[in-house]
Amino acid sequence: MSVRLLPAAGRAAVPWKNGGGVTREIAAGPEGAGMDDFAWRVSLADVGADGPFSAFAGVDRILTMVEGVGMDLTVGGAHRRVDTRYVPQHFPGDLPTDCRLLAGPVVNLNVMWRRGGETAPAVTVAQPGSPPAGPAGPAALVVVLDGTAEVAGLTLGRYDAALLTDEVAVPRVTGRTAVIDLAGVR
Repeated sequence: MSVRLLPAAGRAAVPWKNGGGVTREIAAGPEGAGMDDFAWRVSLADVGADGPFSAFAGVDRILTMVEGVGMDLTVGGAHRRVDTRYVPQHFPGDLPTDCRLLAGPVVNLNVMWRRGGETAPAVTVAQPGSPPAGPAGPAALVVVLDGTAEVAGLTLGRYDAALLTDEVAVPRVTGRTAVIDLAGVR
């Protein structure tokens, strides 16, 4: 049984791979992996200006806007409007992606993983007062996006996270909480 608290307060802001913004890594696998060798990575990214997203060869992404009004993305030449919070958006991380902000900065929860694993991670956003469709774990990351959550005896505040390894828990949430299923992701 393993549950690890990943408090928001301890995360350092680092420049994006292309220098166009900043990101705060929540967790990555394998532990200690960098930008070039992660199997999976979850972070919060601040998008403060129009411009390109960093490209990641062989990587897929799920982006969930958690703050701001929205953005117009162009992913591999296809237009995608992201203007509703807490709705996961899947797209290839190696396609050229350009962003135009609709009305000021946004913050995005980013889930990235290398193609070729057994399965892709699933991102579910639990609504206030109700748990996600099922329990989290045994390999999952729970990230509070708004409000609080209780997970395996831990109380989490906004942007705090709990990494579940060999543990199953049903989060109790008072706000919106992302549950990222990492089973099968290498």
